[in-house]
Amino acid sequence: MPTKRSSDTKESPVVLPPALNTMSKLRDAARDCTACDLYKTATQTVFGDGPANSQIMFVGEQPGDQEDRAGHPFVGPAGKLLDEALEKVGIQHSKVYVTNVVKHFKWVAAARGKKRIHKKPCYSEIHACRQWLDAELRVVKPQILVCLGSTAAQSLLGRTFSVTRQRGQLIDSPLAPYVIATVHPSSILRAPDSNARQLQMQAFINDLKVVSRLARKTEAA
Repeated sequence: MPTKRSSDTKESPVVLPPALNTMSKLRDAARDCTACDLYKTATQTVFGDGPANSQIMFVGEQPGDQEDRAGHPFVGPAGKLLDEALEKVGIQHSKVYVTNVVKHFKWVAAARGKKRIHKKPCYSEIHACRQWLDAELRVVKPQILVCLGSTAAQSLLGRTFSVTRQRGQLIDSPLAPYVIATVHPSSILRAPDSNARQLQMQAFINDLKVVSRLARKTEAA
C-alpha cells in the first residue's frame, strides 16, 4: 500500500490513512511499504507481534536475519535471551507486544560466505518507518513502554537520550503512563566472555524487574 508525506520537506511526518485503525489492517498495509529502500533487500516486512491490548510494549531496533526470514520479531538469539529474562521476572511473552522501530532487516554481506551482517539503520530509515510505530502505539495504548537499546530509545525519547546513564529509570513521556529504557538483548550476546555476559544479563533482568513491578501495580489499580 502506498504511503504519502504531508509535505515535500524532508522532516515532515508520513501520514497513514485514518482507516488503518486495527492491528490487522496495519500489518496488511505494512507488507507493501516502500517508504525507504530497505524493502529492496529484505525478505519481508516484520511487523509487531502480540495482543493488541497488551499492557506492556517492547520496542527494539530492527529485525535480524532470523526475524527477516520468519516474518516475526524477536525469534532469533536476542529474542530467546529476552524470553529468558522475561521468564525470570514473571512476565509472559504471550501477553506482551513486541516490535521494532524499523520493520525491514538492514544488512551487508559478509566478506566470506553467505552470512548477512546486521547494519544499524540511519535516521532517514528510522524516520520513514516511524508512521508504523506511531500507529502501533495508538492501537495498543500500552501502560508500560520499554525501549530496548539506543536506537529505540533515541527514536522515541530524543536523540540525546543515553541508555547507559538512564537505563532502568522511569522517563516522563506522553507515549505511555510508564516509559523505561534498557539495553537491547543483542548487546548481551556480544559480551566478550561468559562472566561479562552473566553480569550484563543480571543487569538486564534487574531493569525488567522494574517493568514487572509496574505491571503488577497497574493490574492492581
